[in-house]
Amino acid sequence: MNFTRRHFAASLAAGAAALPVMARAQDGSPPRIVIGPGVIEPMPIAVPAFIDEGGAGELARNISRVVVSDLTGTGFFREIGPEAHIGRITSFDAGIGFEEWRAINAQVLITGAVSAAGDRVSVKFRAWDVVNGRQMDGAALQFAGTKAGWRRMAHKVADVVYSKITGEGGYFDSRVVFVAESGPKNARQKRLAVMDYDGANVQYLTDSSAIVLAPRFSPSGDRILYTSYETGFPRITLLNVGNLKRQTLAEQPGTMTFAPRFSPDGGSVVFSLERGGNTDIYLMNLGSGSTVQLTNSPSIETAPSFSPDGSQICFESDRTGGSQIYIMSTGGGEGRRISNGKGRYGTPVWSPRGDLIAFTKQAEGRFHIGVMRTDGSEERLLTASFLDEGPTWAPNGRVIMFTRETSGGGGQASLWSVDITGRNLRQIPTEGPASDPAWSPLLP
Repeated sequence: MNFTRRHFAASLAAGAAALPVMARAQDGSPPRIVIGPGVIEPMPIAVPAFIDEGGAGELARNISRVVVSDLTGTGFFREIGPEAHIGRITSFDAGIGFEEWRAINAQVLITGAVSAAGDRVSVKFRAWDVVNGRQMDGAALQFAGTKAGWRRMAHKVADVVYSKITGEGGYFDSRVVFVAESGPKNARQKRLAVMDYDGANVQYLTDSSAIVLAPRFSPSGDRILYTSYETGFPRITLLNVGNLKRQTLAEQPGTMTFAPRFSPDGGSVVFSLERGGNTDIYLMNLGSGSTVQLTNSPSIETAPSFSPDGSQICFESDRTGGSQIYIMSTGGGEGRRISNGKGRYGTPVWSPRGDLIAFTKQAEGRFHIGVMRTDGSEERLLTASFLDEGPTWAPNGRVIMFTRETSGGGGQASLWSVDITGRNLRQIPTEGPASDPAWSPLLP
């Protein structure tokens, strides 16, 4: 869906130093959330139901509720519910009685209006700095699209507000590809599915006739790589999201191929190839089909992931006897080990910001999702359970989604998310068991 956007107004002077949560700005700068370690008190916000400016009906209310869900779901915001509102918003262009919103301790007020004609919907909104009694700079926009895309417009509103208040990029207007599971644990059926980041709008991309694993979005979001067992052996498959056409890649007799990922420019694929009991990492040019071997070791080399600038690849190797994380140049080579803690490390994934690498760690009978600097320093574990694995980064590099599986014969997989401080652990709602999530880039 294509969107149009335009500024309605810009009245608040831009950026002074960020303020602590719940602190009143003494210099006239807007309230800000500084994302960092430790526990913070969520910023109180008020979001009255958006105004129906014609033909919108319940759509206006639904859009405003998704905006609230997006923001409060981060753990950085707390909604002051409609039952506590003293002020009333009766028109999008009406003046704001800031004292009425200060009286209920709101720091930010979000107002909006929705209109619909035929299949077209228009959403406009403003975010207000209640503390200083004025509109927030750059937080007054309009989006237009189809009725079917109303949730995307709500996510776009939330992305703008989130970015203005935190200074971080948004991530709500994105999708997640994952493996939808069904059937008993010893005969699990798996198919690819894609959904909004919050579990809504599920669409199935394959049937359950063959096991599928480890889907990965292209940088443009229009293609997906995954491992398929359609032939009985693992093979890398490229799927066009628009028309669902599939293509098998890197077919070589007597080999198994798996764990693929796109390069940052989308022109190449890095993957693992097993031949004769030995697994190494290879790079394929999607245009020419040419393949280059990047590692040459008797150990298992797998789970490669590019740095955002495409110059380096992190990967998992058991060359020292237990799985650890290494980094090598994109041209290949021996690589250097960066993981140094006790336990086994796997499934490394480079942050889109380039500052961190997420990983799965197994230690003392527990599985963890963790992050470390790209030199291996500042390791911190964000989760712990019977089985947590397979991290994937949100487009802004500040939230991680992963698979969690419960123990026992009836154990099931589900999708969870956590931010990089280890706060706000949340389960993502899915229709049934789910695993192997991979976040898309922000949608265009």
